Amino acid sequence: MSPLSNELAEGVRRGDVRALARAISVVENGRPAAPALLAALFPYAGKSLVVGVTGPPGSGKSTLVDRLTAHLRRQGQKVGIVAVDPTSPFSGGAILGDRIRMQGHAADEGVFIRSMATRGHLGGLAAATGRVLTVLAASGKDVILVETVGVGQDEVEIMGTADVSVVVLVPGLGDEVQALKAGIMEIADVFVVNKADREGVDRVVAEIESMLSLASHEGQPPPQIVKTVATDDRGVDEVWAAVEAFRARSAGNGLLADRRRAQLRRQLEETLQDRLLTRAREAAFTPEELENQVDRLEARTVDPLAAAEEVMKRMGL
Repeated sequence: MSPLSNELAEGVRRGDVRALARAISVVENGRPAAPALLAALFPYAGKSLVVGVTGPPGSGKSTLVDRLTAHLRRQGQKVGIVAVDPTSPFSGGAILGDRIRMQGHAADEGVFIRSMATRGHLGGLAAATGRVLTVLAASGKDVILVETVGVGQDEVEIMGTADVSVVVLVPGLGDEVQALKAGIMEIADVFVVNKADREGVDRVVAEIESMLSLASHEGQPPPQIVKTVATDDRGVDEVWAAVEAFRARSAGNGLLADRRRAQLRRQLEETLQDRLLTRAREAAFTPEELENQVDRLEARTVDPLAAAEEVMKRMGL
């Protein structure tokens, strides 16, 4: 292990904020020290409860995360927050930053907040989210809250990352049923209907209940539905109680262990896919040859499948 990796790993395990911030930058940007750093920290991860907070834009996810953090800190728990934001087309960084959100926790040593840019990655998360969670967990955080970008029906990657998935909805977004279709309906372990002081909240709750009655829960009780007004801190305690109830139930029936095993399998497959793609690019083509292949695709003299087969043959596969 390099001196940098060793120094950062020791600092992260002590909970040193500067070391934690530097370590996350290393793994997020794929710097040379990242593999050794992750190898040193991985044995100490896996103990934090990871809670994903997702939902359509404007549903109040950031405010809810802020209030949940305050609730957890009153309980004496150490909290990590990963806020995944859209990518700036100019800098490549997060358009929204941790400096403009959740300022009430900025001076709290028991809270670490990190904004991450999606960098074009679909699914509501950033590609490096899993590695960042490893670093945060190894630093001794009891709970890690992951807030996704505003997502639609099929951007449900949070389910493969979090132990508990919280889907936040609000009245007045138009056809609420559309927000509940397909994947986003199926990933929720807890539903939060935020901004419950608005007109139409009961209709949203009724639509969720109606759709839950048609879904298969495989012998599990349906997800709880909690009404909140996060800006006034109303219903936040009940949200966390619902999260804890699901955590206890899933730990008891083996669902939590199954999810965490599936998360590890997914991390392995994604890392392997990324490494293989990088190796294929390096082994099969120089940058000039790659551009020549793209030229052939553009001229329609070869199709993508045939071009991929050429790469495989060059690699002896």
